[in-house]
Amino acid sequence: MAIKPLGDRIVVKPNTESETKKGSLYIPDTAKERPQEGTVVAVGAGRRTDHGEIVAMEISTGDKVLYGKYSGTEIKIEGDEDALILRESDVLAVLE
Repeated sequence: MAIKPLGDRIVVKPNTESETKKGSLYIPDTAKERPQEGTVVAVGAGRRTDHGEIVAMEISTGDKVLYGKYSGTEIKIEGDEDALILRESDVLAVLE
């Protein structure tokens, strides 16, 4: 299933972290923090101004981005693959 975000939205696949172990204890999924880094897998056309013009996106597919901790909407695509839909303004930085 292909997903095409609308307007100034992007689809980001969060970077997964390996299972963490502190000493002899495993940290459960509920105690882990949500990743704040990911790879852009789809980009919308851009934001539309009040005059009807489309402002092009600064982010492109394949960019590695840093986003806010509680930004976006979590979705599942292609079975169990987790992804986020964010607005371009929710992205804090593009990582190089």
